[in-house]
Amino acid sequence: MLETVMKPLAALIPAFALLAGGCAAAQEPAASTPPAVVPSTGDSPTLVVAISVDQLSSDLFEQYRAHYTGGLARLLNGAVFPNGYQAQAATETCPGHSTILTGFYPANTGIIANGWADFTVARDNKEIYCAEDPARVPQLSEERFVASSINLLVPTLGGRLKAVSPGSRNVAISGKDRAALMMAGPTADAIFWWTGKGFGNFGASGPSASVDRVNAQVAATLASGAPALPVPSYCDSRSIPFAVGERTVGTGSFALTADDGRGFLASPRSDSAVLDIAEGLVAEHDLGGRGVVDVLSISLSATDYVGHGYGTNGVESCITVANIDRELGDFFAALDARGTDYVVVLTADHGGLDIPERATAQGAPDARRVDPVLAPEAVGARISEAMGFEVPALAGDSPFGDVYVHPLVPAERRAEVLSMAQGLYAAHPDVAQTYTSAQIMEVDIPVGDPRGWSLLERLRASHYPGRSGDLLVLLQPEVTPIPDPGSYIATHGSPWDYDRRVPILFWRTGIANFEQSLPIVTPDILPTLMGVLGMPAAEGLDGVCRDILAGAGSSCE
Repeated sequence: MLETVMKPLAALIPAFALLAGGCAAAQEPAASTPPAVVPSTGDSPTLVVAISVDQLSSDLFEQYRAHYTGGLARLLNGAVFPNGYQAQAATETCPGHSTILTGFYPANTGIIANGWADFTVARDNKEIYCAEDPARVPQLSEERFVASSINLLVPTLGGRLKAVSPGSRNVAISGKDRAALMMAGPTADAIFWWTGKGFGNFGASGPSASVDRVNAQVAATLASGAPALPVPSYCDSRSIPFAVGERTVGTGSFALTADDGRGFLASPRSDSAVLDIAEGLVAEHDLGGRGVVDVLSISLSATDYVGHGYGTNGVESCITVANIDRELGDFFAALDARGTDYVVVLTADHGGLDIPERATAQGAPDARRVDPVLAPEAVGARISEAMGFEVPALAGDSPFGDVYVHPLVPAERRAEVLSMAQGLYAAHPDVAQTYTSAQIMEVDIPVGDPRGWSLLERLRASHYPGRSGDLLVLLQPEVTPIPDPGSYIATHGSPWDYDRRVPILFWRTGIANFEQSLPIVTPDILPTLMGVLGMPAAEGLDGVCRDILAGAGSSCE
């Protein structure tokens, strides 16, 4: 399914902006020397900081690498894996986040997309949001669901630590509920995300002074809006206007009008707020300072909203990445000042594809928007007419991904419908391949180098029967699955490497730098961190421990 499944949610999220001096606006970083490596202060860190930068592809990360002087520069002094992979076909926010701290692909986490169809639920809307509890009824009329990690079928690092050390704390903060929930899992002590009226507290720890402070700053600033953010000089060459539908993008710098909630969310200011809160949560919970190992999960959402709203290759993305670099530098400096012995991993839940309007003008002649005739209701209508049905033949919300044979189709005709649907999709030039659920389940979850996985194997890594579609449709490379651009003009979700490749960086005080260009997968992160922490290896994971010590010895022993 498309990330655009969640567009209705995004439309409900009011925006907010930050007071000057609260969380700093983006500005061009001054040249500086990356932090020096100093001796480690202990055998094992007491705080794990897991950072996901939503929609930070390896391509985007590398594009501005020469300009990093802050937090990203520090991480480049650690163990650098520039060719990390969200190796599965389902490259969306929820499934991607479900792999980062579990050690499993979505085929085992159960999080196969941002949403899936369940025709057994007793409600008109048969789509299950990945981060909802379908058995619970919202308490407020304006709520669309009750957010929950119940659909996540495996434990996270925070859960594993609490199982052996109940005093360990598991804390998460994000602009998105699904990101925080998939990284923290059900054992979160404190978990926060933007609710539309501020960052809310959904853990057992009670109110947070840091959250209250940021929420107050946001509320005060919303009344007047905020000026444009400074544009780093190296971003100037990216400032080229492109017409997309009724909009022009490529020259924005995130000026906010009053009450422009959506504008805030799709700007670097939202990441600044998340990191400001994260710094406060470390102090409030004394994370890493109580003799046990704690986990702080941070998901920065602005890169994703910017990618969807402006594309990935314009000045807007350049400003956003510069802001992340600077703000992470400030965050790490605050941890250093506390004397915390911490280990960091930074990665992404997926990559992204730029707008075809810009891509075709910049050397990619095959980039295009998908033909709207591939929408499941359109293909299903053709099938119903051909087969004499008065019921819909297919269900689904996107011209690619999960397509379901509608339950109103008579049981004896389902195979015929599925065969005809597969033929209609496969005949269209925008479609690369189609596979039925049965075909996908004939192969094992793949192992080894993800670069060589077939499309069928990529699908298998994110296929969970009962949630995944009866038919999986894969579009050709460079085909944007948004036929009519609106508030979202670009997206992700494909099995192609621009959506699969993500950076994976590990850093700890005293670590010797190395860079390994050979691939690593996000399920490797959990066993790698367990090795650093000295935890016994877990059995049955999809990922394996990666040694992040450059010389003699191994962090996996």
